[in-house]
Amino acid sequence: MKNKMTRREYLSLTATAAAAATFGSTLGCGSAHVGKKKSLIPKRILGRTGAEVPIIGFGTGSKFQSAHEGREDEAVQLLHRAVDLGITWLETAHIYGKDGWSEKLIGRVLENRRTEVFLTTKIHDRTYDEIMRQVEISLKRLQTDYIDLLHVHWLKADEVDLLGQKGYSVETFYKLREQKVVRFIGVSSHDQPVQMKRFIERYDFDCVQLVLNAATQGVTQPGWRLAPEVSSPSFEDITLPAAQKKNMGIIAMKTLGYGHLLGTPPKKADPQTLMRYAWSLPIASSMVGMTSLEEVEQNARWASTFREMPQDEMRELSNRLSSANKVALNSFLARHSDFC
Repeated sequence: MKNKMTRREYLSLTATAAAAATFGSTLGCGSAHVGKKKSLIPKRILGRTGAEVPIIGFGTGSKFQSAHEGREDEAVQLLHRAVDLGITWLETAHIYGKDGWSEKLIGRVLENRRTEVFLTTKIHDRTYDEIMRQVEISLKRLQTDYIDLLHVHWLKADEVDLLGQKGYSVETFYKLREQKVVRFIGVSSHDQPVQMKRFIERYDFDCVQLVLNAATQGVTQPGWRLAPEVSSPSFEDITLPAAQKKNMGIIAMKTLGYGHLLGTPPKKADPQTLMRYAWSLPIASSMVGMTSLEEVEQNARWASTFREMPQDEMRELSNRLSSANKVALNSFLARHSDFC
């Protein structure tokens, strides 16, 4: 369902001093015509990279696209507003939207704000020639000569050995990092925690992007018995410790379960609680899709006021949401396509 930006939201996005005098004056505005303020959004170190990044990033996949396709000027203004408020990590992929729709929009932001933004894009291609061709295209779309973080997009079950062969992703990504076309390299997956563990233990990558939310964990307290499919391996159980051991930058995604976890307790939860759970994990940042000015400003508020969730509260939430949602959510994530 498309969440169209209202005229009132659009006017708010383009407001300058008036907007800065309210929330923007607290969380910070980066526009040239407004005095820049310090963002209150916490920052963390992205593992071995040493880069300092905000705990929330702006994901520009299908949720963002469905809300703004055909309304590109408003989408760009929304991205600018997010950066103003301290959400300075922008995430895209070359397959997000027809003909690089998402990358082109971010390019319009980077044109004058490259030094303010930490940029991630993802490459779905697997061979040297395809990857190098696509990186060249992405750089032009993004209006930049380097990418901060480039991901192997969505690792599949049978790819760990294949991608390490000569002429495939691993060798190509190493070369791009050596040439400083990209600063850091990473890998993402929706549904392969065991294979992701194998990949990051075998190869010299900097970052990993994982599905991390309260419903996919299935932690059990003493005396609890969950069905085998509910207590099946999760990224939090299997992959996260391996990534920590190598001091990788860890990025969460699908923290709201692509919207499937939003609703009334006990089977669902509100977005702030779900984001708070993810931020309480040993991650650097969480990528969140946003569709409106209201969402951007609310997410910035939640990030700026974040307090770590106690372990017992995390365990209770995870047990409750996993029991109700894990099987269906895992099935959805395995089938879900990132082509949009």
